[in-house]
Amino acid sequence: MKLVSTRALAAALAFATLAAAPVAAQDANTVTDTEWEAANDPFIWLEETRSERALEWVAGENEKTIAALQNDPRFEQLKAEALAIFNADDRVPGVSFTHYGMVNFWQDAKNPKGIVRRTTLESWRTENPVWETILDIDALAAAESKEWVYQGMTCLPPRGMRCLVSLSDGGKDANVSREFDLETLSFVEGGFELPESQGGAEWLDQDTLLISRNFGPDTVTDSFYPFTTRVWKRGTSIEDAPEIYRGEKADVSSGAYLLRDGDSVIHGRMAYRGLSFHERAYFFEKDGEWLRLDIPEKANPYGIIDGQILFSTDVDWTRGDQTFPADAIVSADLEAWKADPNGVPMTLVWAPGERQTKSGGGSTKSSLYVSLLDNVRGKVLKFDYEGGKWVSQQIALPENATVGIATSSDETDEIMFTSTDFLAPGTWYYAKDGVTLEAVKESPSRFDSAGMEIEQYEATSKDGTKVPYFIVKPKGMVMDGSTATLLTGYGGFQVPRLPGYLGSTGKLWLERGGAYVLGNMRGGGEFGPDWHQTAIRENKQRTWDDFIAIGDDLVKRGFTSPDHLGIQGGSQGGLLVGTAFTQRPDLFNAAIVQIPLFDMLRYHLIGRGASWIGEYGDPRIPEQKAWIDGYSPYQKLTADKDFARIMYVTSTADDRTHPSHGRKAAARMAANGQPYLYFEETKGGHSGGVDNEQRAMLQAMQWVYLMQQLMDAPSGGE
Repeated sequence: MKLVSTRALAAALAFATLAAAPVAAQDANTVTDTEWEAANDPFIWLEETRSERALEWVAGENEKTIAALQNDPRFEQLKAEALAIFNADDRVPGVSFTHYGMVNFWQDAKNPKGIVRRTTLESWRTENPVWETILDIDALAAAESKEWVYQGMTCLPPRGMRCLVSLSDGGKDANVSREFDLETLSFVEGGFELPESQGGAEWLDQDTLLISRNFGPDTVTDSFYPFTTRVWKRGTSIEDAPEIYRGEKADVSSGAYLLRDGDSVIHGRMAYRGLSFHERAYFFEKDGEWLRLDIPEKANPYGIIDGQILFSTDVDWTRGDQTFPADAIVSADLEAWKADPNGVPMTLVWAPGERQTKSGGGSTKSSLYVSLLDNVRGKVLKFDYEGGKWVSQQIALPENATVGIATSSDETDEIMFTSTDFLAPGTWYYAKDGVTLEAVKESPSRFDSAGMEIEQYEATSKDGTKVPYFIVKPKGMVMDGSTATLLTGYGGFQVPRLPGYLGSTGKLWLERGGAYVLGNMRGGGEFGPDWHQTAIRENKQRTWDDFIAIGDDLVKRGFTSPDHLGIQGGSQGGLLVGTAFTQRPDLFNAAIVQIPLFDMLRYHLIGRGASWIGEYGDPRIPEQKAWIDGYSPYQKLTADKDFARIMYVTSTADDRTHPSHGRKAAARMAANGQPYLYFEETKGGHSGGVDNEQRAMLQAMQWVYLMQQLMDAPSGGE
C-alpha cells in the first residue's frame, strides 16, 4: 500500500505555489503601477539579496540587535536552556520504516549538521539503540567546504540499494541530488548527479530517473519552479535526456510522476499542471497521449489501496448522478479506472462530519489510515476495502490530543502513531497488526508543567464568525490583565496549527510566568477546505480580523492587556503579524515578524512571489490590487503611527519569501524614527536555523525581546 497524494509531491513548493496571471499589454509610454511603486520606494535596493550595499546594511542592523538582546543578562541562560533541550541525548529518535532499516536523522552537539543513521526495530525499542551511520553531513560539509543541509533521501523501491541524497547549500529550497549506494554507504562514483535546482527526481529503475529540474529559462515557470519532466538514463548526458511532459510557463509548477502501488508495481504515468496553489489539472498517459482527468481542479489523486485508486476533493464533486461533499475521499476500481479514467463509477470512502477535516494519511501493506481533526482534536481511522465496500474503525488513541501517523511500513502491517498536547511530551505507539497499540517510547518532560492548564475559547470576529483559540496559562491566574501573553498563529494555505508539546517554549516562557495562545483563524485548515477558502483573495482580510478578534478577546476576558500582549508568526504568519500590528498598533506591545511577506504590492516580483497569487490576488490587476492595498503592511508603516518596538527576523539564504520584505520594513521604520530591531541570519533558509546552536541563539534572542517588551517595560519603550 502506498499513498501517492500529489500534495506531497508538491511539498517543495510549500507556502508558495501560484504563478502570476497574465498582464494586459501596456502602451510603451505608460508607467505601470509596478514601475511607479519601484520609483517611489527608497528602499528597493534592499531587494538585492547579496549586493555589497545590502549586506553592509544587514551587518549594521545585526550589530545593533545583538547588542540590544545578547547583552541582556538573561540571554546566555535562555540560550543554554534551549540548547540543552535541542541537544538532549534522551530525545526520542524519530524513525521511518524503510527497506534498509529504521532510519533517523540526528543532530546534537557532536553532530551539528547531523547524521543519517539506521537501526533495527528491536534495537530502537530499547533505551540505548545501536546505530549504524549511513551518512555524516558534518564530515561531508567539511570535506567539500559547503554549508550542507540534509533534505532527504529517495531510494529505489521495493528493495533497491540505490538512493538519491538531496543536499541544500545553506538551507535554500533549491538542492543538489547525488546517487548513493546503501551497500557501500558511499556516493556512487560517476553516478547520477543533479545540479542545484528546485524540482525532484523519481526512480523508474536502477538505471533510469524521471527528473523535473531547471534546464534553462524555457523550462521554469514565472515562479521559478520546473514545468518539464525528462527521462534520464544512466551513461547519457542530462542535457540530452528526452522530455516526456511539458506544462506551461504560467503554471506554478508542472511535472510527471509514476503511478506506483505499495508493491512497487508501476501502473502508468501521471502528470499535473499547477494552475494555482489550490488548483491543478491532472493527466494520465493512455495510448501514448496525456488524457486530462475529469476531476475538479481542487481534487487530487490520493493513493492506491486494495486494488482501488483513491481521490480527495476540496470542493463538492458531482460525477454523473453522484455528488461527493468537499473534503471527501472517493475511490474506483484501479483496473477499470485505467481502462476508462473518466467513465468509471466512484465510491465514497469517507466524508467529514461537522467541524471535521482530514489532516493527513498513511498506509501499510493492507490498510489505509486517515488522520482527522475533530474540532481541532485528533483521531485516526483505519480503512479496508472488503467484500466490495469500504469498512473503517477508529484507532484507540488518546482523546483530546493531537494524534497522528508517525511512520508506516509498505511491506507489513506495522505502523506507529504519536500523541501529544501543549503540556504532554509525545508518546509513540506501535501496532504490529495495525490496530493493537503498544506504547513504546515517551519523550521526557522539558519543563515543569505543574500548575499549568489548557483551555479553549472562542472569539467573535468582525463579521460574527466564532474563531477558536487555545490558551496555556497558570492555574488560578489573576485575571487583571498583567500576564505577559504571546499570541501566535498562521491562517493561510489550508495549513492547520495544532496543539503540540511546547518544549523550549514551556521552559523559556511558561516557567517564567508567561501565557501562550494559539489561534485557529480562517484561512487555515483546522475545519476543512471551507475554513480556508472563505478567507483568501478578496476575503483575506477575514484572517487578519480573526487574529485581531482573538487579541481583543484575550484583553476582554482579563487574560492580558495591550501592554503585556505580544504576537509572533513566520512566513504567512509573518504577514499575519504585520497586518495585525499595523491595523491595531494599540493592541500589541510586541511583534516578532519572522521570514515574512510584507510588501504585498510588489511581492509577485520579489523572489518566488509570483507563486502566492492564488492565496492573495495579483497586484497588477486593479481590482485585486485594491484588495491587497487595504492591508499590505509595508505601506501602512507611516510616520504618524505609534508602533511598539517591532522585531524582524529573516534569513539571507531564504529563497522562498526573500529577506527583503523584512529588510524594507525595518528600513522604513528607521526612516520614520520608529523603534524596531532587525536580525538576518546568513544561513538557514525558509525553515530557520540549520543547526541546534543557531536555533538556540535565535530562540534566546526572541524570548529576550518578548521579556523586555512584555515583562520589563509595559509601556513599550526601547
